[in-house]
Amino acid sequence: MTANTEAGPRPRNRLLAALPPGDLDWLRPRLESVDLAHRTILHAPGEPITAVHFPETGWVSMLATLESGDSAEVGLVGREGTVGLPLLLGADTSPFEAMVQSGEVTALRLPADAFLTALERSVALRTLLLRYALFFSVQVAQTAACNGRHQIEQRLARWMLMAHDRSEGDGFPMTHEFLSMMLGVRRAGVTVAAGALQRAGLIRYERGRMTVTDRPGLEAGACDCYDQVRREYERLFGRAG
Repeated sequence: MTANTEAGPRPRNRLLAALPPGDLDWLRPRLESVDLAHRTILHAPGEPITAVHFPETGWVSMLATLESGDSAEVGLVGREGTVGLPLLLGADTSPFEAMVQSGEVTALRLPADAFLTALERSVALRTLLLRYALFFSVQVAQTAACNGRHQIEQRLARWMLMAHDRSEGDGFPMTHEFLSMMLGVRRAGVTVAAGALQRAGLIRYERGRMTVTDRPGLEAGACDCYDQVRREYERLFGRAG
């Protein structure tokens, strides 16, 4: 189910909300509000990107696929960002798969041609998106460093914090199978790590649903990669609201 967004309150997506009123007014009738179901693919590796999505709730996972067919998450995009950055940088395809992984995502969708026109019309939009592209590259690089250097429990805590930041509440659907793919580890390793966090009272896991029960404790148990990425966002955009 979709509907055009011609008027109303400021968008929940932080990039769109930061636009000057005139730039946003031009964009509004071209934006389409969409509900995206779990595991919806927004763009596939090597296939044309037909639209840019600005999430307002939930998050989208950016997945790198290996020759073996295995996938690993390299980044998360929530309402702080946008999906479809290659169009900004002059490409019409991406090496990554963009997949909804947080249950349901609501987003504002802008067709590729309208997006390219908007970039020409709005210096503010182009500046914000280039700054976000810088932030996202930092997130991807930090994720790679984290996965290569830190213990599974720390990496799981970091990922849970990132997901929690982009969730509407403390809980969200999640399976050990999915987490093993996201973290690039065996499912048994995720089971052990999740069990340790649960025994410590930091999370609760039952029937395919993860719930953060002690946010400060989870932050204390995570590696410093989470704070490094958060500080970079705040440096570029200010403290998230």
